[in-house]
Amino acid sequence: MAPDSTESVAPVRKSITVRASQADAFHIFTTDMDSWWPRSHHIGKSPMKRVIIEEKAGGRCYSEQEDNTECDWGSVLTWDPPRQFVFAWQITPQWQFEPDLAKSSEVEVTFTALDDGGTTRVDLEHRHFERHGAGAAAMRLGVNSPNGWGDLLSLYAAWTEKT
Repeated sequence: MAPDSTESVAPVRKSITVRASQADAFHIFTTDMDSWWPRSHHIGKSPMKRVIIEEKAGGRCYSEQEDNTECDWGSVLTWDPPRQFVFAWQITPQWQFEPDLAKSSEVEVTFTALDDGGTTRVDLEHRHFERHGAGAAAMRLGVNSPNGWGDLLSLYAAWTEKT
């Protein structure tokens, strides 16, 4: 049975340790997201040219498409470099843009410097799937499956090794 909007759905949690300072890890994940984010992961109507995170609370998360359109997919809720980045996941279970924040899940990414200062633990929590209504379980399954957050964090970690 699909959860309704009042039934809680367990968050997806992923963690990875990267060889980068806390500040660099934050910068690569956010400002430099376009360098590691796969071109296949977008909801635009034409192929994606680049992904952009506006660096402020209230900023847009969007992609520029090859047909010169822009496609919103999120909103920055918390911008706290180099410690935390939280954004609304404004994507429906049908992989379309959801303009209503009340119907959007949220992703929190925290960056914790480890003792040596040259490595950082990155913890990602995708939560509030119940806001997606009847598609909550499908959305959780999608972001927790192969090609979901685990693989994306691996791509991110690999990119940090190159910089």
